[in-house]
Amino acid sequence: MSDISEIRMQVMWNRLISVVEEQALTLLRTAFSTSVRESGDLSAGVFDPRGQMLAQAVTGTPGHVNTMAEAVLHFMNEIPRETMFEGDTYVTNDPWLGTGHLHDITMVSPSFLNGELVAFFACTAHVVDVGGRGFGADGKSVYEEGIQIPIMKFAEKGKVNFDLVRILRANVREPNQVVGDFYSLAACNEVGHRRLIDMMKEIGLASLDGLGEFIFSRTRDAMVERIKAMPKGSWSNALVTDGYDKPVKLAATVTVRDAGIEVDFTGTDPMSRWGINCPIIYSKAYACYALKCVVAPDIPNNAASLAFFTVSSPVNILNAVRPAPVALRHIFGHMVPDLVLGAIAKAMPGKILAEGAGALWNIHISVRPVSGGSGRRAEVLMFNSGGMGARPGLDGLSATAFPSGVHTMPIEATEHTGPIVIWRKELRPDSGGDGEFRGGLGQVIEIEAIEGHEFDFSAMFDRVNHPAHGRNGGGPGVAGVVRLDDGTQMRPKGWQHVPAGRRLILQLPGGGGYGDPSKRSTEARANDRSKEYISENGK
Repeated sequence: MSDISEIRMQVMWNRLISVVEEQALTLLRTAFSTSVRESGDLSAGVFDPRGQMLAQAVTGTPGHVNTMAEAVLHFMNEIPRETMFEGDTYVTNDPWLGTGHLHDITMVSPSFLNGELVAFFACTAHVVDVGGRGFGADGKSVYEEGIQIPIMKFAEKGKVNFDLVRILRANVREPNQVVGDFYSLAACNEVGHRRLIDMMKEIGLASLDGLGEFIFSRTRDAMVERIKAMPKGSWSNALVTDGYDKPVKLAATVTVRDAGIEVDFTGTDPMSRWGINCPIIYSKAYACYALKCVVAPDIPNNAASLAFFTVSSPVNILNAVRPAPVALRHIFGHMVPDLVLGAIAKAMPGKILAEGAGALWNIHISVRPVSGGSGRRAEVLMFNSGGMGARPGLDGLSATAFPSGVHTMPIEATEHTGPIVIWRKELRPDSGGDGEFRGGLGQVIEIEAIEGHEFDFSAMFDRVNHPAHGRNGGGPGVAGVVRLDDGTQMRPKGWQHVPAGRRLILQLPGGGGYGDPSKRSTEARANDRSKEYISENGK
């Protein structure tokens, strides 16, 4: 290929990325749920006619992007090519064929140019409610957790399936938000399709075959080079998490070979009877993300880069099978990067960050008037983040959603969705693990229903009994705490009640420290004190 041709291909590749970015921004701008429009809990991408991901939007989470990369193939297996038409949009929330739990809606749309299938667009978003028990760990099977939508057509030839819409409205607590998000997802794919066709017509492309081969070949060459430079062998790691009613052990063995990297979750505890199980499609998504952070963070994420990673597991809590309850699959899914990185740290000492808070501290609040009173009912969802682990050479980031990458919802947006008040949301001093480099801080959040209201909440928290470990001599992060303002201790998982007039206080966990604490510089400790990252009595 000539230099001019290669430059032209690179420009088209960049143009393709801008297409999927606009696709994702459409979803952000039109979504009804705060989890999407405020937190970016979504994904968007473009795929070739064989279902291979060409490009993903930067906006989005690894759990959505990497599961979506596999989910498109499931859609293609379920919907024959001869029944695909221009203007179609397909949908599912099947946990095992989509993104791991019922709250995520995945939509796939074929893209046609002059009657020929040239691409697929796919997107995913978390909706506020899917009926059933609501967003929580208390279900005993997936059948209790909400409405299940098999892979089917949301629209055919541009005509929406209003029977599906009516079924949705009859099964969810926030029908306007949920149905609105369905239309937002469909619009997201439609914008991607329009921009792609405009691009292809402008450039004179009849298909994406040549561009796809350019993308995949360059990606493969870069990945081969990176993996070749890694040490070869097998390394294992295990970590213990809170679980629901008893601790859960997660285990992984990482094997690096010239042909790629394998992760095996053998040794992980069996499936739980509670809704904390994780389908393998989601465990795989975060295992691949962790590996890519180490091996090739600067190489684009597409089918060619993901092909170098293989994830396997016997049936266990990281490879839960139907009909296991999986509503809180994100908790252990978000722990998978710490698990995998702990194994990689043995192969690459001095290069891997310490453990962090890991799982988002999601909370679903169901607020209502007190008995006999009048007022507003609402379902409110908040995403909250603890501290990241310290990095070799850098302190951990505070109140940061690693590995999920979602944004924290602004207080104003959260209060607008229901009759609650967030009295406090601030960094939690002394919560980061000590070390040459300090772990990131957690945060303190104080929530109360407005006068005349009470609420139930679904706790989806971890690292309450098992804080994040430090690395290379760094200290552990401080564990999380869930309590009421009168001192009543609450459970880290499950639906619980907060009476009118009481406040719920969440103290999120901090990240582990990195390196010998005695080596932390005097200037760094002075800075910690001046910014009140540590108290006067703190280290």
